[in-house]
Amino acid sequence: MADVRWRTPAEPEAVERKLAAILAADVVGYSRLMAADEKGTHARLKTLRKGFIEPKTAEHHGRTVKLMGDGALVEFASVVDAVECAVAIQQGVAERQAEVPADQRIAFRIGINIGDIIIEDGDIYGGGVNIAARLEALAEPGGICVARNVYNQVKDKVEFGFAPMGEHAVKNIPEPVVVYRLLTHPGMAARTSGLRPPGMPTWRWIALAVAGLVLFSAGGVVVWLQPWQRSAEAPIEADAPPLPDKPSIAVLPFDNLSDDPEEEYFADGLTDDLITDLSKISGLFIIARNSVFAYKDQAVEISEVARDLGVRYVLEGSVRRAGERVRINAQLIDGTTGGHVWAERYDRDYADIFAVQDQVIREIAEALSVQLTESEQTQVARLPTRSLEAYDYYLRAEQEQHSPEGDIGLLRALGLYERAIALDHDFADAYAGYARAAAYLWKSSYDVAMAGAVARKRLYETAGQALALSPQLPKAHAVLAEAQLVAGEHEAAIQSARRAVDFGPSDAEAYATLASVLAYAGMPAEAVAAAETAFRLNPKPPAATLLTAGFALFLDRQVERAIEKLEQARDLAPELNEPHTFLAMAYAQNGRTEEAKHEVEVLLERVPSYSVEFERVMLAHLRREEDLKRCLEGLRKAGFPEWPFGYEAPDGRRIGESEGRALTFGQTWRGQHELATPFIAQISQGGTVAFRDPSSLRTGQFFWRDDMLCYQSEDTLLGRPNCGFLYRDDKEVGQTRYDYVYVNALSLLHFSIAQ
Repeated sequence: MADVRWRTPAEPEAVERKLAAILAADVVGYSRLMAADEKGTHARLKTLRKGFIEPKTAEHHGRTVKLMGDGALVEFASVVDAVECAVAIQQGVAERQAEVPADQRIAFRIGINIGDIIIEDGDIYGGGVNIAARLEALAEPGGICVARNVYNQVKDKVEFGFAPMGEHAVKNIPEPVVVYRLLTHPGMAARTSGLRPPGMPTWRWIALAVAGLVLFSAGGVVVWLQPWQRSAEAPIEADAPPLPDKPSIAVLPFDNLSDDPEEEYFADGLTDDLITDLSKISGLFIIARNSVFAYKDQAVEISEVARDLGVRYVLEGSVRRAGERVRINAQLIDGTTGGHVWAERYDRDYADIFAVQDQVIREIAEALSVQLTESEQTQVARLPTRSLEAYDYYLRAEQEQHSPEGDIGLLRALGLYERAIALDHDFADAYAGYARAAAYLWKSSYDVAMAGAVARKRLYETAGQALALSPQLPKAHAVLAEAQLVAGEHEAAIQSARRAVDFGPSDAEAYATLASVLAYAGMPAEAVAAAETAFRLNPKPPAATLLTAGFALFLDRQVERAIEKLEQARDLAPELNEPHTFLAMAYAQNGRTEEAKHEVEVLLERVPSYSVEFERVMLAHLRREEDLKRCLEGLRKAGFPEWPFGYEAPDGRRIGESEGRALTFGQTWRGQHELATPFIAQISQGGTVAFRDPSSLRTGQFFWRDDMLCYQSEDTLLGRPNCGFLYRDDKEVGQTRYDYVYVNALSLLHFSIAQ
């Protein structure tokens, strides 16, 4: 649609101002349609307008201000009417053209804004109108984009969901506009009823972020989903995703043409850096690393890659490093035609590597006619480090973070990040990388590598240092958001996650983190909407994405779809335990009792100590009590035991605090775990306790609360209190009879007081 001019009327007294909802609509590819069939296109558009759009507009109390050939401007007194009218139009237009050949169909883009308007001679003008026109241009074919003020007004009043698109700098508007994409199908993302309308197709459902779900080892140690977990081999949907409304690019892994195969990390690092920097440009749509690296070392057809990932362009290239020289070849290919949009070869000193990356990004933007904002220009031009040696260690560390060796790879990555930081104390990306690795170690309770308290402290320190050096670094904001979420600091986590998205408009991890934070903060509808954007940016998701998608849908009362995603996660990564846990929960809530029982049997065979109480502790950062209650209710219905090893307390034998204090403080316990492993626990008068068994030594604190004996350690269960009950017992374990038993979320301990 053409710009709507701000016009100052000649006579001031003729000016009428009011606040209104403005709907701007435009036909997609109108010139192409008219060139192919002018008469037929005109007739179809006229029929749609007269026979459907105008009556539908009147039904929703809208006033058509003017028609502009391929566009329209409509005014509404109610923003709810405007949104519902837009949805009705898009759905009705699509239905009425179902039998029309795809290349002849008429599709609209629609933008909606609330703003102060000037009315003159029946026409309307003003900045509010201009913004509506700009929002329309951002919408995808058949889609609707709304301003934040529209979203704030209608989010609780309509049954449709919204996916955040971040800030957009639009022409002739001084401040960036925060944009939301409206999800026009009532079953998508943000519907609160959770009911699936009859005949509704299966939609892509995407992930909440990595933070928030747990794995269990045989010993009950908790580890969290990690970045090295495998990805789906193909998109979840068979149909190709629709092209975004902005230039979309997939950056394939650059080939390593160096004589030394060990230089692979350098080629991968260059690819990562290009993806990261391109994802900061709001005018581009960039596919995430996870999806493009699925094509690494494969012979691929560019057109197939573009179709599978739903992008218009594919960037491919190679890198050869020899001594102090580096040669980079890069070419941007149109996936629809196979033609080269841009290609260049750089033969430079290695010391110029950052200048080459900067030049590649700017030339790609120029080739696609994308204007960088002032902030984006600053970010692209930012020199990550002045030490090439530090940069080399950083690239090696990044490769280790994606190593299939899991925690061992993380340990190596930490050491490499430390070497990079030692060489350049102002290397923000290295601090952010270290924070991310430390966060995984903390959340996994992998205290053999690094004590939980130490990992948590270091992740906060390094994330803070990264942001002090580079306040617009999405990765640092995302890591901080995850840590704040697990700590139960929901508002702070939301703020950090939104900043990650603001500074990384095409950063899939940033959107995934936002989705996770919103889900645990009690906003599952908004979480699923944000997660949809993450999934579109990462069409080949890992098992963790499917798993967290299922959990989000479960919280949003969409159990059928939750089951679908959880089953896919289980089939993709059968070694993981979470799919069984959450499938049991979902099956049970859906009345599929036998399937729920099977999942319980599988998990308890792997982890005999698993219990409802364990899950209560691990889901403690769910903000809404109703969400936690729903999860625990599902586990109980499925048949999981309340306490480890299915322990059931003997009647009348529970020991309360008044008697229990004498059995704990200042005492030494000798006994055995349920699996007959001997242990000794020495407890001070102040409650400090040291547990020793043949393989470990753990320290923590005992205290009493609500007649429950609680154990807390920074290195166990994310530092959360682990409370349970003390009983008199005379069960024989390993041919020894003990006087007492203590049960909590992780352990079942049979013991006697040492004399």
